[in-house]
Amino acid sequence: MADDVDDGARGGDESLITLVELLFFAYRDFTAEADAILEKDGLGRAHHRVLHFVRRQPDLRVTDLLAILKITKQSLARVLNELIEGGWIDSRIDGEDRRARRLTLTDKGNALAERLAHHQIDQISRALRADGQSAGAREADLRRFLFALIAADERAHVQALIGAPPKQPEP
Repeated sequence: MADDVDDGARGGDESLITLVELLFFAYRDFTAEADAILEKDGLGRAHHRVLHFVRRQPDLRVTDLLAILKITKQSLARVLNELIEGGWIDSRIDGEDRRARRLTLTDKGNALAERLAHHQIDQISRALRADGQSAGAREADLRRFLFALIAADERAHVQALIGAPPKQPEP
């Protein structure tokens, strides 16, 4: 199977390896402040992801959250129970399907999710303006690039979830 991989994927193309490394370092620094904020409350990145998506979609069904995060019920149950017991998320039975649960942030959860989002929005905004190029054109390029990194069979789902297609470059 490894013989089917082209030389670039094996490491022969240093510029692509450099991009992989830049993604690692960018992710490390993108999550560092959020990790520190979360750690004060005994929370981690899994909690952050749940808070983010429940904030973006109030009344989110647990089954929909499982599909978004692509994790097991068992993994989500631990994280979700901690968020519910800690007062960050409210869980209620769905009015139409009593087997389903709906999730909403509490005021405490919303404050934390807002704080985390604000910091990361600032980071992205600074990066988009970093070299004086048009932030709008740069954002469009970045959206297309990140969208292309998503598995092809997941792109329609992600596009529907975020509510907007990747932006086209501004003229």
